[in-house]
Amino acid sequence: MNIDFKNDEILFLEGENGIVGIIKVAYENKMLFIATQDNEEIVQFLQSDDIIAVSNFKKDKRAVKSQAYLSREESSPIIILNKNHPSTKRLETVLSIGERVNLNCNITPGTHPEQDVLCSCDSLSGLEIEKTSTGVKLNKEFVKYTIEEF
Repeated sequence: MNIDFKNDEILFLEGENGIVGIIKVAYENKMLFIATQDNEEIVQFLQSDDIIAVSNFKKDKRAVKSQAYLSREESSPIIILNKNHPSTKRLETVLSIGERVNLNCNITPGTHPEQDVLCSCDSLSGLEIEKTSTGVKLNKEFVKYTIEEF
């Protein structure tokens, strides 16, 4: 299933108890900095049509838009936590940036430096999101989505 949206829009995929917002990196090729628990910094090079996917477990669109803005406009680095870190239990909003994102409900939020996996609610788990030049391609039909101004 293909869904097209513009660079100044955000696509929301709505699950039963969570939401994922998707925007394009949009303006130019960028570098993404990922801080790991080992005091390392990974640099990921992004293309302008790569996607920023933000997952939120409260279905709070404002939180999703805010995190997406920080990543796209302010180049805020991503911080990866250890699986035992106490803050992983309190993370309500997590993100992934790149060519494709696989949503998975069986991972610990905020602990994956590889940017092709993102923690999501059960009803969105298993959904694969892949960039296209005009939006995204989903691996299965998905009906509950909206597109809003970003």
